[in-house]
Amino acid sequence: MNAPANNLGQIRKLPIFTDLTEEELTEIDQLTDEVHIEQGRTIMRQGDLGQEFALIVSGEANIIKDDQVVARIGPGDYFGEVALLDSITRSASVVAATDMTLEVIDRRGFNTLLDDIPRLARALLRGIAHRLAEREEEIDQLRVELARQA
Repeated sequence: MNAPANNLGQIRKLPIFTDLTEEELTEIDQLTDEVHIEQGRTIMRQGDLGQEFALIVSGEANIIKDDQVVARIGPGDYFGEVALLDSITRSASVVAATDMTLEVIDRRGFNTLLDDIPRLARALLRGIAHRLAEREEEIDQLRVELARQA
């Protein structure tokens, strides 16, 4: 798991960073490590304390909650932010569905980025809000299905 000298080209491609300046991207580059993950490896485990935030550069992962696959994510997606924002345990496991390349930021770097780059914090909040809206929609669909079965 060696980090290349410069990850800036990969970081620039990630949608969450599209509105950032060159200076901000350079700061992110300095705080991230490129990590290669083999298919089948558990990257984060439900119930563990969050220590890292990861952005997917290439490959796909399954999000597993209570032994059920609930989502599949790929390039441009990210995970681990919620556990870092509130120092809570992981709400789901993340397992590599394919070989993957990630940009990983530890807790300290993540907090530094949020303090230094307010636009990044807003982008993360938008992402969390989007995920919550999706979950609410799924819950509403389940309620309708349960009502039909009753």
